[in-house]
Amino acid sequence: MLFSSIFFLFTFLPILLIVYFAVPFKYKNYVLLAASLFFYAWGEPIYVFLMIFSIAFNWAMALDIEKERKFGKKTTLIFTVVINLLILSFFKYYGFALDSVNALFGTNISYTALPLPIGISFYTFQAMSYIIDVYRGDTDAQRSPLKFGLYLSLFPQLIAGPIVKYKDIATELDKREISPELIGKGSARFIIGLAKKVIIANNLGALHTEILSQNSNSSVLTSWLGVAAYTLQIYFDFSGYSDMAIGLGKVFGFNFMENFNYPYISKSVTEFWRRWHISLSTWFRDYLYFPLGGNRVAPRRHIINLLIVWMLTGLWHGASWNFVVWGLYYGIFLILEKYFFAERIEKLPSILQHLITIFIVSIAWVFFFSDNLTEAIHYLGDMFMLSKLPFANMHFLYLLKSNLVLMIIAIVLSHPKPYKMYTLISKSSTAFSIASLLIIFIISVSYLVFSTYNPFLYFRF
Repeated sequence: MLFSSIFFLFTFLPILLIVYFAVPFKYKNYVLLAASLFFYAWGEPIYVFLMIFSIAFNWAMALDIEKERKFGKKTTLIFTVVINLLILSFFKYYGFALDSVNALFGTNISYTALPLPIGISFYTFQAMSYIIDVYRGDTDAQRSPLKFGLYLSLFPQLIAGPIVKYKDIATELDKREISPELIGKGSARFIIGLAKKVIIANNLGALHTEILSQNSNSSVLTSWLGVAAYTLQIYFDFSGYSDMAIGLGKVFGFNFMENFNYPYISKSVTEFWRRWHISLSTWFRDYLYFPLGGNRVAPRRHIINLLIVWMLTGLWHGASWNFVVWGLYYGIFLILEKYFFAERIEKLPSILQHLITIFIVSIAWVFFFSDNLTEAIHYLGDMFMLSKLPFANMHFLYLLKSNLVLMIIAIVLSHPKPYKMYTLISKSSTAFSIASLLIIFIISVSYLVFSTYNPFLYFRF
């Protein structure tokens, strides 16, 4: 089920809100858990049982870890993490592994491709963070299977994050503030996220899709326009989902961590990853990078640690070599920034730092949106005039003219100043705030009524 669907907006959500606010607090968790499992089962009827298994398994293992002695704790932790990773790997990586074996050894091992359970990468990482935190003593194991089940399956962030640590919302599972003010703030955040997705991201996606499909009518500048469109699309698509998730969380009394902080204003790749998909980079930092030694080790070891973390970050996003290259690409640039170019970058004019960062990030998205490594290399060849494409053509001018206003709006809205101005005006005028949000919502719904299926880009991870 999509947040950006008519059924969700005008059937599922209204019914849930009526029931949720009608029942006493002691029943609210039951209502949310039932709604979350229904939400997941709507699109994945079979895989809801996998979700229930994950809930039961990790709940039981955490209780076992908490009561075990030191040696037993570690054994149970390793067993639990391995089982979680095996489940994730079976559904997400076994086809990739067999394809790689076939390509490497010239074999022809056949297999049946399984549909990927939606959100499995997200809820598996949440489960592992909980297990590890219980092992470390950073949080107590949850005695109630109901409350743990709600943590792992809570529908606002179930499908595409943010990846929420149990210890961050543990108290809210027992008691949370529900007020008209938070409902208002949450609703506003949800509407802004909806507009980001259906008005901006979907239209940028249409442009990007058209460019990819026009191989015979492409040009060098058309290829660059496609990258620019995708660079903006994925930000508004994913940050839009995060806004909706965080907003819905507030409506139901939960406070989720921020997942984006205007990443396209960054002046270095390091800064970009402090602002982009914050919950994922935080997860890898806390549960992989720091245990490997972080930056408290010798430079050679630190470089290896960074490459390991970023290769796995790439694999988390997708089971193909282009995602591995995407992850290593960022790992290499982070290493270069830290050990070779940090001082030189700081001496550059601010605008040049920004442009270099956007250039590096934009190139990375080619590996991200391509179906495989061959397609990515071919597309990069088109961009850098290594193919026989013309530099520009009439089709490029047509696409640019047709989408220039959209691109400018997207660029402006990827900066924090418009939102700060809007927030300032909204605080001074309640009427303006309500009227503007209502207009934005109506326009967004109008787009939904006349649009086709529009899944979020990160659903495939």
